[in-house]
Order: sequence, then structure tokens, then C-alpha cells
Amino acid sequence: MNRDGPRVFGILLLVLGVIALMYTGITYKEREKVVDLGPIQVDKETTHRIPLSPVIGALAPVGGVVLVMSGRPSV
Repeated sequence: MNRDGPRVFGILLLVLGVIALMYTGITYKEREKVVDLGPIQVDKETTHRIPLSPVIGALAPVGGVVLVMSGRPSV
């Protein structure tokens, strides 16, 4: 049985949690064609934002630490 799975997932949670705390959200742009009259084209660019909760950023590293510590071999 592979006991490294929870440990790897815990490290991943730690890294993602720190990134979520540093950045408050994900921003992306969407381009949409509004008018297309032959040689005349008008595009509309809309910026969307997906907010990341600071609670998620704080809980992810805590869960990561728990998983890393639970994956340690007992003495």
C-alpha cells in the first residue's frame, strides 16, 4: 500500500494555500465580437474575476500540515 499519497497531497495543499493567500482572485479576459460588417469589426473585451476566499487560503495549509504529519511513519 502506498503511504506517500496523503503526504504528497498535503504538500500540494500547503503550496496552493500559500498561493491563495498571496493572490485574492483569478482574473481573465473574454473577447466578444459585437459588430461584423465586412471590413468593419468591433470587439468587446470583458474582464471577469473569480474571487478566492481568504478562509480557503488559511484552511488549505492547515489541512496540508495535518496530511503531511499523518503520513509520517510512527516511531
